Amino acid sequence: MIKKNKLRGKKFKIKSKAWLYPGMGGWHFITIGKKQAKDIDRKFGMMKRGWGSLPVSAKVGKSEWKTSIFPDRKTATYLLAIKLAIRKKENIKIGDTVKITIEINP
Repeated sequence: MIKKNKLRGKKFKIKSKAWLYPGMGGWHFITIGKKQAKDIDRKFGMMKRGWGSLPVSAKVGKSEWKTSIFPDRKTATYLLAIKLAIRKKENIKIGDTVKITIEINP
C-alpha cells in the first residue's frame, strides 16, 4: 500500500507543442518536459504498468479524459496521446502549444 504522503504532487501542468507521430495511425502527441518526467519517475515510477506506462487523467480546456502516459526512451521523457475527439473539441492542431494538466492515477 502506498502512503498518502507519497502521492502529493500528483498533478502536473504541461505546456508543449502538439506533434504527429511519423508512422501509421495519425497519432498526435505532446511531449512532457524532462524535468517533469524525472519528477514523475521519482514519485510514481513504482506504479508503472506495461511498456512503462502510467495511468493519468488529462484535462485541456473543458475536456477531460482518462489515458496513460508512455515513456520515450530516446528523449528520457513521457508522451501523452491526444485523441481525435479532444483535438476536435478543443481545436488542437499540429504545432499548437497546448496546456494540459495531468494527474497520476494510482
